[in-house]
Amino acid sequence: MIELIKGTKIDFMGLRRIAFGFSGLLLLLCIVALVQISRGQANLGIDLAGGTSLQLKFKAPIDLEKARTVLGQAGLGHAGLQWVEGENILLVKVAAKGKEEKMVATSVVNALKSGIPDNQPSVESVAEIGPAVGRKLRSDALLAMLVSALAIIGYLAYRFEFKFGVGAAIATFHDIAAMIAIFYLLGREMDLLFITALLTIGGYSLTDTVVVFDRIRENIRLRKKGNFYDTINFSVNEVLSRTIVTSLTVFITCLALLFFGGVVLKDFALALTIGVVIGTYSSIFVASPVVAMLKGEGKAEVKG
Repeated sequence: MIELIKGTKIDFMGLRRIAFGFSGLLLLLCIVALVQISRGQANLGIDLAGGTSLQLKFKAPIDLEKARTVLGQAGLGHAGLQWVEGENILLVKVAAKGKEEKMVATSVVNALKSGIPDNQPSVESVAEIGPAVGRKLRSDALLAMLVSALAIIGYLAYRFEFKFGVGAAIATFHDIAAMIAIFYLLGREMDLLFITALLTIGGYSLTDTVVVFDRIRENIRLRKKGNFYDTINFSVNEVLSRTIVTSLTVFITCLALLFFGGVVLKDFALALTIGVVIGTYSSIFVASPVVAMLKGEGKAEVKG
């Protein structure tokens, strides 16, 4: 494999307190985000909150503010609008607001046709999801993440030991929490594609963490001197080039998807791009220090 850097001797464990402080801030923001989500104050997609989504095609570009005004006059001021440049497509998302959602698609189309008579839209697609379905999808997503965390602990407990499994699970939950916090701060939409991105990044982070753990386990056996902190630092520095090359490759791919993947995949690609950075950070600064804390062998001499 290409080695971008060689012979590094970075004291990663010496930076653990700074890293824990940063991670603690992300977790605090995640708690705030989850509270706001439970109150319905976050930007949840219609597939999680319920509602109606329309894709409308216009003959020419429209004034987005005028479209908002027209829909507001029709009692649809809470609709989310997104214009696709170059394609003359308007994406309209209306969150569920009770029983009034029965004819929301017809109301949106009629309002725009009467409000913009010289540029009539045609309906390309309509998707409707009830609030009950949205709640079911949210609970299924939480269950999927919980099952994946238990599977992570079980796999690493079998391959390494239980404390390594707990460290990897904590790092994975850290990545998920960090992405929820960042997306909430950015005001980006959280939908099923976002949940997919969370699970994808969880898998990516786990793979990176396993590589680090495998090197730590090997060096515990091979190194006769030094303490557990030294072993972790030595191991992370050994795989640092591999980590950078792998993460940079995935990061560039995600950037390409972000800029050229189209409007539908933009939030998904953004989540992946952020997740690669967070996942790489956690495999170095979260997973290994947590294992050291759990083992209680931080500065104790490694037994040969």
